[in-house]
Amino acid sequence: MSYNGSGTFQINTSGQPVVTGTVISSSAFNALTADLATGLSTAITKDGQTATTVRIPFAQGINSSLATDATNTTTGSIITAGGVGIAKALWVGGLANFASTITYGGVTLTAAVTGTGKMVLDNTPTLITPVLGVATATSINKVAFTAPATAATLTIADGATFATSGAYSLTLTATAATNVTFPTTGTLATLAGSEAFTNKTLTNPTVTNYVETLQAVGTVGASSTLALTNGTVLTATLTASTPCTFTMPTATAGKSFILILTQASSGMTTATFTGVKWPGGTAPTITATASAVDIISFVANGSVWYGNAAQAFA
Repeated sequence: MSYNGSGTFQINTSGQPVVTGTVISSSAFNALTADLATGLSTAITKDGQTATTVRIPFAQGINSSLATDATNTTTGSIITAGGVGIAKALWVGGLANFASTITYGGVTLTAAVTGTGKMVLDNTPTLITPVLGVATATSINKVAFTAPATAATLTIADGATFATSGAYSLTLTATAATNVTFPTTGTLATLAGSEAFTNKTLTNPTVTNYVETLQAVGTVGASSTLALTNGTVLTATLTASTPCTFTMPTATAGKSFILILTQASSGMTTATFTGVKWPGGTAPTITATASAVDIISFVANGSVWYGNAAQAFA
C-alpha cells in the first residue's frame, strides 16, 4: 500500500481486497493496518504535528485569515521555520494579487504605487530615469547642494550645457534681478583683475587714470615702418647724419598715436613721414639740437593721417 506519485493512495498488500464470506486472516489485517499507518504518517496533520519534507504545491491556492505577524500560533499567522517571532523571508513564486495593502518595514504599499522595476530602499538605491517631484537632496553625483531658506529656481535651456573648468570655487552674486549675456568664446574680464582686451568696442566709457602702452622702436636708420601692434606711445632715436623716412601705419578711422622722436647726439639729421597732412600744409622741421626731443601726435580719419608737433624739448 502506498501513494502512486500523483497523490492517490493505493491498497496493494497481500490478501486485499477481501472477499465477502471469507475469514480475514490476522496477517492480512495486520499488513493492511501497517500500510495505513505508513500512509497516514506521510500525511500533513492539521494540528501541525508533522513537517513537510518537500515543497507542497497548492493548485487552487490557499484561503486563510492570516494575521499580520508571526507571534501567535492560534490566529492563523504564518509561522516561519525558526519558530514563533523568528523573522524569515516570505517567497511568492509567481504573480501575486493582494486584496488590500502590504506593510514592509513600516511602509505601506497600495495600488497607488506607480512606476516599474525593483523596490527601492533608502540606502544607496539605483534609480533608472525616475521622475522626481518636489525632492530634497544634499548631493547628486558627488555635487553638494545647499538648500535655500525658502525657495530658489535653477533653469537650464533645452539642449544647453553648464560646465566649469578648473577645481576652483565659483560664486555668482546678484543684488537684484539680473540678466547677463555671456560671449560665445573668450574670457570674461573682472572688476578688480588685470586683463588684456583684444578687438573690443567700448561705448561711452569713463576711463580714469589710464596708461597707454609704451613701444620702444629704438634707433632708426634711413627708413622705419611704424606699427601700433605693441603700443600707441612710440619712442625712436635718429642716427647721426642719416635722414629717416617713416612709413605710417594704416589710417584706420579713429586711431591715434604719439611718436617721441629724439635727435641724434651728433651729426644732426631730419625725418619725414609718408601720407601725413600738417597744419598749414607744412611738415615740421625736426629740431636740430643734439639729443633734442620732438613729440609728434597723429590721428587718422580713415583715409589720411593728421600730424602736429610739439618741439625742442631739452
